[in-house]
Amino acid sequence: MKRLTFRLVHLALLAGLAGTTLSTPAIANDKMTVLLDWFVNPDHATLVIAKEKGFFTAEGLDVTLEAPADPNAPPKLVAAGQAELAVSYQPQLHIQVAEGLPLSRVGTLVATPLNSLVVLKDGPIHSLADLKGKKVGYSVGGFEDVILDAMLENHGLSVKDVELINVNFSLSPSLVSGQVDAVIGAFRNFELNQMDIIKQPGRAFYVEEEGVPSYDELILVAHKDKTGDEKISRFLRGLEKATTYLINHPDESWALFIQAYPDLDDELNKRAWRDTLPRFALRPAALDQRRYREFADFLHSRKLIESTGVVSDYAVEVK
Repeated sequence: MKRLTFRLVHLALLAGLAGTTLSTPAIANDKMTVLLDWFVNPDHATLVIAKEKGFFTAEGLDVTLEAPADPNAPPKLVAAGQAELAVSYQPQLHIQVAEGLPLSRVGTLVATPLNSLVVLKDGPIHSLADLKGKKVGYSVGGFEDVILDAMLENHGLSVKDVELINVNFSLSPSLVSGQVDAVIGAFRNFELNQMDIIKQPGRAFYVEEEGVPSYDELILVAHKDKTGDEKISRFLRGLEKATTYLINHPDESWALFIQAYPDLDDELNKRAWRDTLPRFALRPAALDQRRYREFADFLHSRKLIESTGVVSDYAVEVK
């Protein structure tokens, strides 16, 4: 038996030296679906680079990034078991868990708020106190008005002192056209660049500097009963490698990004790419429990959730 084993090993070595390979069954990578929060854009750079650069493949994963038909649907679909992961928002997570959705945060993409209140740079609003009696546009009711109220409080005002106007998703156009005097919910990496490109520059008031606790803008959520799935651990390892590569090689990463999505090769996305770069979570799996507790306290104080709950019930650090 030992002689036969030696003979087989010897033949295998000879085959390798001869430039041939022994036939072995191909091992298929594990499939994973990630539902995005919106159409692909620079906020998703680390996900795209992990896929295009092969970091997910190196972890034995075949990852599909899927843009939603309805931006509100991805967390609900994950809660229903129809996808492994969804890109969502920390504030939304707190509210949806309070409503009974079985979700848990397992990773972070963008680790700082992007939300801001934007006004025209050369307009009459120099301080939030100047918003008294003015029109403020918003897209998402029930949350952005609460954020605005907290920001105004620091200046002796409340949402009752402004006129709220639902402008849907036409934030910068409604501001530039004079329909409103300010907009809340503007992403600082997009709306400010969009306004600058059309020669109507804006100025942002940052939520985390105006009375709102800092939070993770973009997160990854999974079904709370599936956070122990080892595929998620591998996914986050690949994502961390992609983030490191992106930070070290932004130009090469941009080339990969627009190779995958050529329709995004324009001035707005180039600028957004630049401005989003320092905001990506360098350790996507890492969890700041204090940040989640403080934001839950904030939402509770504003009566958006009935109970703060326990962080470990809705946010975990996957090993």
